[in-house]
Amino acid sequence: MTITIDELVDLYRGESARTRYDESVTEHEHALQAAALADGQGAGDELVAAALLHDVGHLLLRDHRPIDDDLDVDLRHEQAGADALDELFGPDVAEPVRLHVAAKRYLCAVEPDYHDRLSPASVRSLAVQGGVMSPDEVAAFEAGDHADGAVRLRRWDEEAKVAGLDVPPLDHWLPLLRRLAN
Repeated sequence: MTITIDELVDLYRGESARTRYDESVTEHEHALQAAALADGQGAGDELVAAALLHDVGHLLLRDHRPIDDDLDVDLRHEQAGADALDELFGPDVAEPVRLHVAAKRYLCAVEPDYHDRLSPASVRSLAVQGGVMSPDEVAAFEAGDHADGAVRLRRWDEEAKVAGLDVPPLDHWLPLLRRLAN
């Protein structure tokens, strides 16, 4: 799938992005908070863009369901998002997006208290996303080229769920996205 900057912006300004992402924020708010966290921690431009766009797969797939619904299938939003972003931005943006769910599984395996810090929505999705990584999966993940960026992204993902947080608007990030686009 080929996507343009304008199409990405339309997704984040659209109806789906205005629905609840989890208990406290919309997909739009979640994206802006993740980007602001990445930028505030001095991440490079590609990782800031990945933080902003990490859940674009949810918007492409229109897969949001109410928090109290049973979640019985994983539509692999991380794969759909990364596939859409790869051609436009390349692997330094797309691969952390592709790996951010694996990073959640990884962190649950290597940090005993990480699971306890997950939001209810993240706990709910963990089971259908493969659960906690096995030791072999941990080793394979750690050997990957974008594992560090994916772990950083995952931490911002969990932190970016604060109702009413004041962060820069979507238009603030457009010059960065246009600069990074191939």
